[in-house]
Amino acid sequence: MGSERKPKILLVDDSATVLIMEELLLRSRYEVHKATGGPQALRMAAEHRPDLILLDIVMPNMDGLETCRLLRAMEATKLTPIIMVTTRGEEKTKLSAHVNGATDFVTKPINQKELVDKITHHLGGGA
Repeated sequence: MGSERKPKILLVDDSATVLIMEELLLRSRYEVHKATGGPQALRMAAEHRPDLILLDIVMPNMDGLETCRLLRAMEATKLTPIIMVTTRGEEKTKLSAHVNGATDFVTKPINQKELVDKITHHLGGGA
């Protein structure tokens, strides 16, 4: 069954280093798309209809919380799992992320096993 499509993941972070690290970790199992900010993430989500989104919170112009809210308002992504990936791990930030529509939360520096486990869980155990 080599024709089975890889699940699509949209990576959203203003740090090129984080995007490269996430892509290297995930590209063997997933079709990876990258956005460097909220507005680009919204366009790419509408175009590519990802199966899951990794979203940074602290970004210029449009932060991840606003981006998450807007992704939840879009038909294409209203049910898409969104995992916030951020340096801000305090409970207040986690609560705010969930209130704004986040499915899950991972803090930076990223624990690769934790991230892969959460992605696998939210994609239904496949891949």
